[in-house]
Amino acid sequence: MIYTVTLNPSIDYVVHVDKLIGGITNRTSSEEYYFGGKGINVSHVLAELDLDNTALGFVAGFTGEAIEKGTSHPRITTDFIHLKEGVSRINVKIKSDEETEINGQGPHIDEEALAEFMAKTDAINDGDTLILSGSIPKTMPDDVYERILERLNGRDVRIVVDATKKLLVNSLKYHPFLIKPNRQEISEIFGVDVRDAQTTLRYARKLQEMGAKNVLVSLGGEGAMLLDEFGRVHEHGTAKGRVLNTVGSGDSMVAGFVAGYIQKNDYTYALRLGSACGNATAFLPGLATREKIDELMNCFEK
Repeated sequence: MIYTVTLNPSIDYVVHVDKLIGGITNRTSSEEYYFGGKGINVSHVLAELDLDNTALGFVAGFTGEAIEKGTSHPRITTDFIHLKEGVSRINVKIKSDEETEINGQGPHIDEEALAEFMAKTDAINDGDTLILSGSIPKTMPDDVYERILERLNGRDVRIVVDATKKLLVNSLKYHPFLIKPNRQEISEIFGVDVRDAQTTLRYARKLQEMGAKNVLVSLGGEGAMLLDEFGRVHEHGTAKGRVLNTVGSGDSMVAGFVAGYIQKNDYTYALRLGSACGNATAFLPGLATREKIDELMNCFEK
């Protein structure tokens, strides 16, 4: 079984404004709602790839109810902790001349709720995959990923971590199967300016030396680079198309990579499927669909 963890899920309210002007009332040209957060995004794309998975995390209030309903899918089992107080967050994504995001904080999560969540991880068995994605609420201890991984220590679980700064760095001692930073996140971790392929590879190797088995670096419009556990470097470009949406592209890449590796145990194929999923989301208003993924896979194979 594949488990995804979203500790701070959200409703993403996406508004399109022809030209955003501060200090006045702006009218939208269109708007959409998406239910998710990084781990839930991964769950949805895994489901598109016909992989059953379980979504773990916390929900609260009327927005939490909406998120749980929005996550419903025949291939997704939702096993969220229902918090007694607060509401799950709403993130506002403004798409105009530039993309602007305003992200909510999320509800308070106390130690009792966290203990309840930790108990759910006891169902994760040898051979399963656990994907830890995204930020944590401000009220949650900043070592929560470490607590989860420590609880799983000794089990043969494939760990994937898609997080930033300390959340990522502190997970490395548990030797995750895969981490997926981008260049900006690598720059923040090491206090350097990572721009070119040579520097990207140098610091990917450092992350590997710190404990990661495989380092997948998303390069935006340049594609992606994978440093695999055998020291081999794989690179993949992007498909041609009009970018409509960058939210969820990285999550989609993670889902595709994990699915590809599970299906064929091959890093080249995993990177290709991950790239197709990331591109598919970028070319659609929402998350990648199976139809778009298959179209791009055919394109990449030519």
